[in-house]
Amino acid sequence: MPATTSATRPAAPTGMRRHGWILVLVVGVALFLVVERTLVATQNPNFVPSAILLGATIVPAAFLTFVYGRRLPYDVPASVVAGTVLLGGVIGTVVAGTLEFDAQRDLGVLPTVGIGLIEEASKLVLPLAVLLFVPRLRTRADGLLLGVASGAGFAALETMGYAFTTLIQSRGSITDTVDVLLLRGVMSPAGHMTWTGISAAALFTAAAGGWTGRKFWAFVGAFVVAVALHTAWDAAPSLIVTGVVAVVSLAVLLWTVHRTIHPRR
Repeated sequence: MPATTSATRPAAPTGMRRHGWILVLVVGVALFLVVERTLVATQNPNFVPSAILLGATIVPAAFLTFVYGRRLPYDVPASVVAGTVLLGGVIGTVVAGTLEFDAQRDLGVLPTVGIGLIEEASKLVLPLAVLLFVPRLRTRADGLLLGVASGAGFAALETMGYAFTTLIQSRGSITDTVDVLLLRGVMSPAGHMTWTGISAAALFTAAAGGWTGRKFWAFVGAFVVAVALHTAWDAAPSLIVTGVVAVVSLAVLLWTVHRTIHPRR
């Protein structure tokens, strides 16, 4: 294997891009604390939407910024990343919600693996659209970034839904709602963003290889792994087991990043 030269290495990100996730996290947490403290002190329900929005988006935004700041050969404009977050989240949740409703209505019960299968496929709709309509984006790194972006949008909107449902079911309990936001926020990097990043990276690699041979089956395998991790997460009987699944998920993502930096010849 020939030695990697500086010409083939991705350019090092600027300091702001590399460490921008820290700014996103610190500013986001500060804003959330201000809103949450004001909400608790005043009991003014007008602050609830702001608290839910910030609580659901801070960690996904910080993790996406972290991934975007790594030294990987991305060729995705920031506008496409932002569009994938928004459209991927909306389209993914709508498609998944509709399919899950239809499946449960027709089957009477929807197995946990069915939820994982539907949601993992739904989150790939936007990355697949980018793949089809933006031909120059074909690398594993592009897929990884767009997968994380689509997963971030999905995770944020799903968390908003859970927080809103908790608020209603608890009859306006701010404590219960904030607990949901904190738990889902902290765990979010190891969930939807990681799983979709894994499968989308393999999807783009398969597309670059013409959808044939080993790369196609590698995508199938990556998708199965994502569904399996998702299913294990949803079926976990305790927070400890969920934590184990989270560690495994992040380990698979790190392996995907390693393969992106050092592809097999």
